[in-house]
Amino acid sequence: MALIVQKFGGTSVADIDRIKNVANKVKREVDEGNSVIVVVSAMAGVTNQLDGWVREISDLNAEVSKTEYDVVVSSGEQVTAGLLALTLQSMSVKAKTMLGSHIPIKTDETFAKARIESIDCESINIALKEGNVIIVPGFQGITSGGHIATLGRGGSDTSAVAIAAALDADRCDIYTDVDGVYTTDPRLAPKARKLNKISYEEVLEMASLGAKVLQTRSVEMAMKYNVPVHVRSSFSEDLGTLLVDEDEIMERRLITGIAYSRNDAQITLVDVENTPGVAADIFGPLAEAEINVDMIVQNISEDGKATNVTFTIEKADLQRAISELEDANITCKSILTNTEVSKISVIGVGMRSHAGLAQRMFKTLADNSINIHVISTSEIKISVLVDEKYLELALRELHTAYELDN
Repeated sequence: MALIVQKFGGTSVADIDRIKNVANKVKREVDEGNSVIVVVSAMAGVTNQLDGWVREISDLNAEVSKTEYDVVVSSGEQVTAGLLALTLQSMSVKAKTMLGSHIPIKTDETFAKARIESIDCESINIALKEGNVIIVPGFQGITSGGHIATLGRGGSDTSAVAIAAALDADRCDIYTDVDGVYTTDPRLAPKARKLNKISYEEVLEMASLGAKVLQTRSVEMAMKYNVPVHVRSSFSEDLGTLLVDEDEIMERRLITGIAYSRNDAQITLVDVENTPGVAADIFGPLAEAEINVDMIVQNISEDGKATNVTFTIEKADLQRAISELEDANITCKSILTNTEVSKISVIGVGMRSHAGLAQRMFKTLADNSINIHVISTSEIKISVLVDEKYLELALRELHTAYELDN
């Protein structure tokens, strides 16, 4: 008998018919003799609706508002959990809903983006021994002060992986509306292929660079605790993509996939006075305002007295970032912005040991007359910022250039 954690996203539980479909998948595992814990998201669109209602009423800058915000937005998952438990009971499957506060899943007090500190497994183990399927609303936990705290968007993935890690589950199945992890977005590159296996590190890079596969924190946790994760479709019986250690992939690929993001904005500070500490003066206020900076390039003038500093942030943070920079009174000629850009990232563990992969990216873009604004690299990825109008062309051409079509 295996212990299986199943997580179902919003599209998988979007209405009663889909909840019945989920119940059939859960029952199948039970019929095979497995113990099952199910983590559910809110029904599709519900969290956005709840978020919108709160924002109509409350100023989320106030600390008290954030606690009430989490009370409201966490309710969507609770509705789904209750409906699924009732559906399973109607199918003669013993099922029990356990909220984050019942288990408990203990978090810090960073409301709306809390981090899990611990999970007490005793109550779950007792309920499992009693023959229950446990239904857990994802995305939520409870603080030491007894307040509901949510884990941030996509937090149900983290809930599922954390529970699987805490209970040493045999497998964590993440059900979604796609049938696995692809080499790139098949909507933009028709020759994209589903991957049977992908390393934790590669999918972590893909998730952090814009691929909407799994929440980044859930992948980090799966990698840290070596949780076997299977990403698959709620609407198909086909096998999906397994997240595994790099050593478990027999046939190493040089490049595994290509991710992209349309959410970036570019900022350039022109002719900044080139003195020690100027970078700290620029990025310090942004860090204090919790504005994440991604790609950074600095170009020093020939005489060394001035420099241009270019970096990217999320588009949603652009106005706040400009305000912070203006308040910082940084000496520069001007501040330029560009929101008509996209980031493309080529990812693969093969970059560690093979030369020439970056050059292939640059040549492919050059052959298609696509100019590069910014470049950044890590051990297993290369990212470039290009004009947004060239995104789809660049994605398809790079997919072919790295032989991912085959």
